[in-house]
This record gives sequence, C-alpha cells and structure tokens, in this order.
Amino acid sequence: MSALSKVTYFCRSAAVGLKHSPFVHFIAVTTIAIALFSAGMARGAARVLDNLLASLGGEVEVTVYLSPELDADEVHGVRARVLALSGGEVTLVSPDAALSRLRTELGDLGEALAELPENPLPVSLELRVPPERRNPDALLALAKALRAAPGVAGVDYGEAAVQRLSAIARALRFGSLVAFAVVLGATVVIVAATLQLAIYSRRGEIEIQKLVGATDRFVKAPFLLEGLLQGVLGAAVALFGLWAFGRVLGPTLGALFAFLLGPGVAAPWVEPRLALELLCAGCGLGLGGSFVAVGRFLRV
Repeated sequence: MSALSKVTYFCRSAAVGLKHSPFVHFIAVTTIAIALFSAGMARGAARVLDNLLASLGGEVEVTVYLSPELDADEVHGVRARVLALSGGEVTLVSPDAALSRLRTELGDLGEALAELPENPLPVSLELRVPPERRNPDALLALAKALRAAPGVAGVDYGEAAVQRLSAIARALRFGSLVAFAVVLGATVVIVAATLQLAIYSRRGEIEIQKLVGATDRFVKAPFLLEGLLQGVLGAAVALFGLWAFGRVLGPTLGALFAFLLGPGVAAPWVEPRLALELLCAGCGLGLGGSFVAVGRFLRV
C-alpha cells in the first residue's frame, strides 16, 4: 500500500469512526473545549493581573528625605547622585510645598497645620521609578543604595505594600498553574476513557486487521487522527467561547475596571498567539487521550 493510499485510508477510517460514535466523540470534544476555555480564561485573568501590577508599578514613587543641615548646593548634589543611581525622574520638593500638599490632602483638618510654630517637613526628592525597577527586588536594592548615599536621612517607597502585592501575584500564578495541570490531567483521562468506548465498538475491525498482519502502528493511526480532529474541534469551540465572552462581557469589564487597570483590560480575549497555543494544546490533548486509549486496548 502506497503512502498516499495509507493516508487516504486513515482519513476515511477516522471519519467513519467519528460518524460511528457521535455521542462518545461529542463528550470528548466538549471535555477538551471546557479545559481549553478554562485555560484561556486563566490566561485572560493573568493578563489582567499583569495590567494591575503594571498600573500600580507605574504609581510607585520613592521619596528620599534629605538631611536638614544641607545647603542648596549640597541638595542639588544629592539630587544628581540620586538621579545617577536610579535613572528615573527626580523632583525636588521644598518643605513649604510639602506642607501645602499635606494641608490640601487633609482637607478641613489641614487648617490645624497653620498653628505649627515652624515647618517640620524636610526637603525631599520624589523619584519616579523606571519600569525595569518596579519589581520588589530592584526596589529594595535601589532603596538600600539611596539610604547609603551621603545627605540622605531616609527613604520610603511603600515596601510592605509592594512585597504583599507581589506575594499575592506569585501565589495566584502558582495556584493557576497547579489547577491547570490538574485540569489537563483529568481531561486526558476523560478523553482516553471516552475514546476507549469508541475503540471497543470497533474491536471486530481491529481484530481482523491484526489477523491479516496489520502492525500496531497501522491500527493506531486512524484513532490518533480521530483524537487530533477532536482536539482541533475542541480548540475551535473554546476559541469561539472566548471570543463570545470577550464580545459580550469585554466592554462591560473594560468600563468597570478601566479606572484601575487602564485600557489593557479591554484588549481582545482571543489573540493570535493564544489561538495558536490553544490549538496546539487541543491537538496534544486529543492525541494524548487517543494514544492512551488505543495503547491500553492493544495491550489487553
């Protein structure tokens, strides 16, 4: 039998198999679609989380408090050193400007500040952190370097809040990876179980093939192709579900969380890279389930 004849036979046999047990294959396709849809939703949630971290990171400001005994020239010298250490934007805030800002933030209570005999606030530098230094480790290293600089009395950047948010993000990513691995494992088991039912319904055909000298590879090929087709169909259904979700609820979510997450949350839920990843994952799930099922049957 030529290679073309084999391919034609395998495709025809796979099509007959799909037609012979439609309900069994429907269960397998639905299971793959649910798993891939969940994976796509997890990716969307991860992207929203990344947008949240980026938006909060964009608001990170390191406040450097200067020693009160510094004169104007020394203040400008410290500002130059801070600029060289960070590479970000440095704004000099005078004590009067800081007190005026504090009075505005306190609202009605700010009037009490007018009774102070003198301004207790020091000269400070507000440092806008560049994007590459918005992670906790880089911020901590920058704060240590700034505290060691001459003329610096203190450094504040909300260390506890940044560390806590980063820990939450790491925990969510790890949990999503564990859940995704469990879902993928369960999907392979379910797909293998459903496909084994279809294989048992055609055991007579398989036994005849074995009697006439067909190899295990020849017997497996149509069923592996069936699994591949199931994976493609499951990926297509999952992508359609993600597209529909983004089309129906995407604008609502974008309007609801735009104040916090910015415009990134309204990005399309189905991107070319995600579509390719889900398609490959669907093919892998279908092939994996069919390989397990047909291998188990041939070992019996």
